Amino acid sequence: MNDFGVRQVDAVVVGAGQAGLSAAHFLHRAGLAADRDFVVLDHAPRPGGAWQFRRPSLTWEKAHGVHDLPGMRLHGADPAQPASEVVSRYFADYERAFDLRVHRPVDVRRVREGAGGRLLVETDAGVWSARALINATGTWERPFVPHYPGRELFEGRQLHTADYRGPEEFAGARVVVVGGGTSAVQLLIEIADVAAATTWVTRRPPVFREEAFDTELGRAAVARVEERVRRGLPPQSVVGVTGLYATDAVRAARERGVLERLPVFDRITARGVAWDDGREVAADVILWATGFRASLAHLAPLRLREPGGGVRLEGTRAVRDPRVHLVGYGPSASTIGANRAGRAAVREVLALLAEQREGPRVPGDRAPVPA
Repeated sequence: MNDFGVRQVDAVVVGAGQAGLSAAHFLHRAGLAADRDFVVLDHAPRPGGAWQFRRPSLTWEKAHGVHDLPGMRLHGADPAQPASEVVSRYFADYERAFDLRVHRPVDVRRVREGAGGRLLVETDAGVWSARALINATGTWERPFVPHYPGRELFEGRQLHTADYRGPEEFAGARVVVVGGGTSAVQLLIEIADVAAATTWVTRRPPVFREEAFDTELGRAAVARVEERVRRGLPPQSVVGVTGLYATDAVRAARERGVLERLPVFDRITARGVAWDDGREVAADVILWATGFRASLAHLAPLRLREPGGGVRLEGTRAVRDPRVHLVGYGPSASTIGANRAGRAAVREVLALLAEQREGPRVPGDRAPVPA
């Protein structure tokens, strides 16, 4: 800490979800000590990243696979236990095992230019001065709801999947579910068992795949997202590439007619939704399963965004500022991608630190990173 109360570290990791913990682990493995050489700041009240906020009805057996964090396996989970509890416990154990000393809850308000080529990370818990920043803030805090005419006129309830806690609150209601992703399908199936009626609307016709998600399909999905990020465009959902996997529950719902889809409506009325062709559907609830956007507002002073609205990256490094790395963003938003991004970001950060301390490296030299 300097004379002005600013704590100085080599690196600040913002966010302690999968990507942030992965990055912190590799910093630790490289010989850097938490709270001395680097610090991890997390906005959430408890360990678990965004998983701690998932609905209780999302059990471990229903959740998308969570890849093991580097250096510690997740095993022995009860398939019937809420995934929020399983992952939160695992993340808490991980933080203790590697002495990552996560500071929480800490609200990172902004990151701006500091003195001597450093970054100033301003929070509600003080200010840190860092040579590098690894941003792993994810998307959970920025649920996205598209604008449709008449939305403010609707007399029923509107909520986003981030606010969904379970199907019981929809008993006897007429529910419109908006969105074509996996969450929309899962929630629609849950709600259909208790609701008076459900209507599913999507922008594009859904494509259900009978075969399991494979490596080739995964590469195609990641490649599409990578291309957008290279062009400085905001990342988009990969469902358009992968399609929706037809689980037993999905097949049963299709047989019952639950997954009959309509094109998205043109406007919202006081008592439902309507299309320009004259069709109307009455509704008590509109559930927006329309995804999330990256939480990057605190980075605005650094002017990282491109004209297309996204942050252009080379690997995990922001093109506009090589001190800043985004992990869990775009192509690294999956759990396995987050692990790889954490390792890649730390490799780049160590190289940057070595260059700042020792001068420019010989071309081809690479900073060591633990395996």
